Amino acid sequence: MTIDQFRDYMASGQPIGGGSPVHQMFHQLSQEALRITAEINGRYHTPQELHALLEELWGRPVPESVGMFPPFHTDCGKNTVVGERVFINMGCKFQDQGGITIDEGALIGHNVVLATLNHLVDPEQRAGMTHAPIHIGRNVWIGANATVLAGVSIGDGAIVAAGAVVTHDVPPRAIVGGVPAKIIKMIPES
Repeated sequence: MTIDQFRDYMASGQPIGGGSPVHQMFHQLSQEALRITAEINGRYHTPQELHALLEELWGRPVPESVGMFPPFHTDCGKNTVVGERVFINMGCKFQDQGGITIDEGALIGHNVVLATLNHLVDPEQRAGMTHAPIHIGRNVWIGANATVLAGVSIGDGAIVAAGAVVTHDVPPRAIVGGVPAKIIKMIPES
């Protein structure tokens, strides 16, 4: 299975059977991600060196304006897309098999978890998984230690409070917080 075939399958929304070719691809991609993130996290890299490592990890071009403070962790890496001026702070964990898109100007706080997979509920099928993409809109700010779950879209200009667990879509310009996250207030138009 190629990276493009993997991405196409994941975009289809079909479940992943335990031991299936897609599941086996997860394992292959995780080994590459472990190698690259060990390099990212193991020593200092200039911004240019870090940029090259992110392009290798994500398997696609990354805008020069993207910033990251390691450490950073992912168990796949090949299904993340980031826009211009995205910043990812220390300690973030991206489970991106289901697809993560982060639009321009988004700020991702310390220790944020973006999780696109779930195991099946049936104990006899527990090795199987479902997945759904995460989409983070333009100029979103996600606070430290927040978790965004599979299938969630966060609208442009929204803020996710520190420690929130986001289980449902967030409207543009909303401030959400809590477990599960709920709308606290709306950001007025300027």
